[in-house]
Formats: sequence, structure tokens, C-alpha cells
Amino acid sequence: MKRRKFPKPLKSKSQKALHSYQSELNTTSKPFFQSLDENIDFIKNALFRSDDVESRTFTFNGKKLTILFISSLVSKEKMKDFIIKPLQQANSGEIPELINTTQIDHSFDLMKIIRGMIEGQCTIFTEDMDFAYLVNVFQTNFRSVSEPTNEYVIRGSHEGFIESLQTNIYLMRKRIENPNLYMKYITLGKATNTKLAIMYIKDLADPELVNTIEERLNYIDTDSIQTPGYIEEFIEDYPLSPFPQVLNTERPDRATANLMEGRVIILMEGSPTVLVLPVNFFTFYQSPDDYNSRWVVGTFLRAIRVFSFLIAIGLPAFYIALVSFNLEVIPIELVFSVKSSLEFIPFPPLLEAFIMQLTLELLREASVRLPSPISQTIGIVGGLVIGTAVVQANLISNVMIIVIALTGISSFVVPSNEMTTTIRILGFPLMILASLFGFIGIVFGLMMILIQLCKMEPFGHPYFAPFAPFHLKDLKDTIFRLPRWMMNTRPMDASPQHLRQEWPSRGWKKDEK
Repeated sequence: MKRRKFPKPLKSKSQKALHSYQSELNTTSKPFFQSLDENIDFIKNALFRSDDVESRTFTFNGKKLTILFISSLVSKEKMKDFIIKPLQQANSGEIPELINTTQIDHSFDLMKIIRGMIEGQCTIFTEDMDFAYLVNVFQTNFRSVSEPTNEYVIRGSHEGFIESLQTNIYLMRKRIENPNLYMKYITLGKATNTKLAIMYIKDLADPELVNTIEERLNYIDTDSIQTPGYIEEFIEDYPLSPFPQVLNTERPDRATANLMEGRVIILMEGSPTVLVLPVNFFTFYQSPDDYNSRWVVGTFLRAIRVFSFLIAIGLPAFYIALVSFNLEVIPIELVFSVKSSLEFIPFPPLLEAFIMQLTLELLREASVRLPSPISQTIGIVGGLVIGTAVVQANLISNVMIIVIALTGISSFVVPSNEMTTTIRILGFPLMILASLFGFIGIVFGLMMILIQLCKMEPFGHPYFAPFAPFHLKDLKDTIFRLPRWMMNTRPMDASPQHLRQEWPSRGWKKDEK
């Protein structure tokens, strides 16, 4: 049977004209034409005469005036109340003085006008003028500020970033009322033109760090930037490392605390996630609750989190090494219990652990994708039913169920979702090494992980600080947390310009009356 051939569509003159106008968008600037209609036709053709490109025309100062805008981006109520009504009522005068808004600009460049319209501005053209006015009347259809669902705290602020870049910048400036808080806009993505904001404290952040981040961002050459995850992959030093090198947070208080340590944050339009860099390994185990509670409570919680890293990454491997090679290490009172639970199990311990770990991952992924009421049911029913069924069917031992349950709980203790995923991934190669070489394999695997942590220097700053290189003063906020008034220096891993802080002293002594 012969394949049917379809004729190639012929390009009409209007289509060719549209492509020629679109190719002119790649130029840096475009001066105005002599007539008003030519300017409006150029902009409409550059936007492919999209159906949401609309205009309003009336007479002002005895001349033809046209307002051009993209209806899906602007607020028609604002445009009517702040622009059209004042101009029609006055019918003469200076346009900037009549418009009821302070966000007004003018441009002699048609390309800048097109970019402004895409950002939600409307353009005011008049006859016999070689420039146009740009007025911000964009829509603000954003959700209200609320607490992030993936970073709950017991005490502290319940505000979270949202998808509006301007709102997120406001949340940061509200917390740091300092003229040294510097912000710089960057646009990435040739097709999406995604707006980013780099924020840092001018007299505190390391200038070399700031230059490195800006250079890497400027080197990004892509059509689309959809999420901060795109940026993270473009600028990270070790793309093959399982450890995250950039902290993701939706909490303004957490971002503020990192800014005050000399770090840099990157905010993005359309995303509530903020990137914090550079960070070290222990940054992922810090939570705002540590500082909202007394230092004894904060130290206890921090130690539990760090200890949970060892449990989550090594407990299944340790159990596999015990029952496969080193059963004599188990106390004699527990040997018979462990051996009796393994007596009728047809699978080796490694396969047992893999089956249960994969089942746990499936349950977790299902609970994330399903609606909240159903996900809670899936988690409870799935855990109870599957756990009980596999034990009664003699497919998995009772002890393995306990081990995997403790491993899963320990992995969820970490405040950072990226580090949680890393821990679960690293547990699999350790289980394989334990099944092949026993305790020696576990030690070898942990040594490789430790070497990787000590070797990494994302953005030129040590990842495993303050242990590699070792800084005794920086231990006050790692595995444990000292009282706030004793933290008189900032961490050295971010290389801040000023190590000493100006607010550590309590200002009084216990024996004073």
C-alpha cells in the first residue's frame, strides 16, 4: 500500500511578513516608524497578531491616541480607572500628569515596548510622537501568603513564599530593613524570558562568590527556564554527586537567616522556591524550630536529625551484614529470635531489603501524587496490610519489617526533601556492599561517602565544613547548638566579609543587682 503524500503548505505573503517581523525581534533595538499605524502594525505582527492583543483608540489633544495591550496579562479594571477615564475626561494635557499611577515610563524603542507588553504593561501611542508610554496595569492573580506545606514549624513565622516575585522580595525586605540588602534582576530563557532576582547583603557576602554566581547565571544558554531546579542543574559544580549543593526553601525566615550569614539567595518569578547558596552538609539539618526553642531543646533535636542520617543510610546494610556474615555479633538472647524469623524465608536478606525498600518508595510516591485524604489512607492501609501479609506469607521476616520501618522514619526526620532523597538512594549501594563483604563493605562504602563529602567544594566553599577543614568555633551550630548569645561569630564556610556579629552579648551578668 502506497503511503499517501500530502502537499506542503504554501506560505502566503502575510505569513512571510509575520516571520520577517518575528526575526526582527532578535535585534537589540528598533526605532519608531513615522506613522502611528506602522508602529501598531509592527507590534501586532511581532506578536503574531494573537487574539489577546487588543487596542483602544480615541482622540486626545486633538490627535489620535491608541492604547495597545495584551488582554490576558493586564487588568482591564485598572486600565479603565487609571488610564482611559482620566484621559477621556481631561481630553487634553500631559499624559503622565493625568494617569493615576506612579508606575509609568516611556521608550523610543519598539523592542522594549514589546517586552514591556509581554510583562503586563500597556502602551500608549499618540500621533506625531517618536516614543510611547508604558504603564504597569498587570493582573495580580496570586494566592495569598501562607505557610509552606513541606516545611512546617511548631514555633515561629507561618509565612511562606508564593509565586509572585515582587511579593517574595517584599517578604525579604520586611525582615531585613537594611540599605545594604542588594537585589539584582536577571532574565534567563530565550523563549520564556524568566525573571530572576539575586539578593545578598552588600557589605557581608563574599564578592568573589557573588561574581561566580552571576557569571554562571549569565552563561546559561537555553530556551526555557521553568523552575529553580533548572537553574540548580546549570550552576552546580558536581552534577554526578548525589548530595544536593543548593538549599531549596519556601520559608522567608530561613532565607533571611542564611543571608545574615553571608550567603546569596536566588528568587524566581512563578515559583515559591528560593535557592540558597553556598551551603554545607549541616545546613540541610537545620530548622527554624532549632532557634525558636531553647538551646537545650534545639541541640537535642539537631542531634536526633544527624543521628537519623546514620540510621537511614546504614541500618539495613548493618542488618544484612549481621545475618549474612557476622551472626556472632548478635547477643545470644536475640540469636534464636532472629534465626527463627529467617528460617522459612525463601529470599536472601539483600533481596528482602530491596523488596521492602522499593515497596516503601512506592507507598511514598503514591501518597504524594494522590489527594490528601486518599494519601493518608493509602499510607496507613498500605503499611499495615502489606506489612502483615508479607510476614504471614513468610516472604519477609519480622525483623526486616522493623529495620525498614526505622529506616523510613529516620529518612523523613531531615528538614530538607533533597537530602531525604539522597539518603534513601545511598542506602542501596551500602546494602549491596554489606551483602558481598559484610562489615568491611559497609566501612568501605562509608569511607567513600566521607571522602566525597570532604572533597566537594561547591562554588569554591567547603561542603563538609566545619569538619573539613576543621574550624573549632564553627562547631557551635552543627551537631549541637549553643545559646544564641554565645554565637559571636558567623560560620566561615560562606567566607563572609565580617566574621564577628554585633549582637551576641546579653549585656548583663548573673551576679549584677
